[in-house]
Amino acid sequence: MSGIAWVTGASQGLGAAVALRLAEMGWTVAASARGEAGLADLAADPRAQGRIHAVACDVTDGAANAAAVARIEAEIGPIALAILNAGTHQPLRFRALDAAVFQKLFDINVLGAVHGIVALRPAMAARKAGTIAVVASVAGYRGLPTAAAYGMTKAGVINMVESMRHEAAADGIDMRVVNPGFVRTPLTDKNDFPMPFLMEPDAAAQRMIDGLTRSTRFEIAFPTRFVLILKLLRMLPYGLYFRLTRGAVPKD
Repeated sequence: MSGIAWVTGASQGLGAAVALRLAEMGWTVAASARGEAGLADLAADPRAQGRIHAVACDVTDGAANAAAVARIEAEIGPIALAILNAGTHQPLRFRALDAAVFQKLFDINVLGAVHGIVALRPAMAARKAGTIAVVASVAGYRGLPTAAAYGMTKAGVINMVESMRHEAAADGIDMRVVNPGFVRTPLTDKNDFPMPFLMEPDAAAQRMIDGLTRSTRFEIAFPTRFVLILKLLRMLPYGLYFRLTRGAVPKD
């Protein structure tokens, strides 16, 4: 399977690894992010083999998303696979609640995906073909300490894509959700807590691409053991769940 893919949040971390792996597999990749320098470095990477095209785009801007998709479709070709990966994280303590943090993460993690879907839908629906994969997180399964803002956005993304699945399918669009665990990126490098089953970006990228191109599963989630643990926690009653997670609250 190959064709034209659009990857957002592609200037670093998991997005860059996904773009490079797709290029190695023969895909032509339109890579988007706000940082043009990072995109230029990505396109110049020898692994890109000239298959990665930098298309700068601020995902929080609906018009910018529409312009990026229009440019890709006109200059590169029809988008067969879109991986809406742009996102950010900021831990938040209850004693330091800040509405601005919620707004920032919502604008990037949720509305950034919404703008991408809105921009992609008309052309994909007209062709009755295309896959849109939105990257959420296993943090969206259940509320975790210090992740009130981040977890809220990822739970919202999962719910949103679930809600769109049937109607999108009627238009020939395959909606998927990707729920990674911890992946080593510039964002996770800032974490000061243990990150179980931490994956390297290349390994995570391969798991994501394999799930999107070699299966029809709605959810692509990894690493398997971590996902199973968190899905088990999701099934627990609140009393037991809160007892188990109390130890994860940072000590003052």
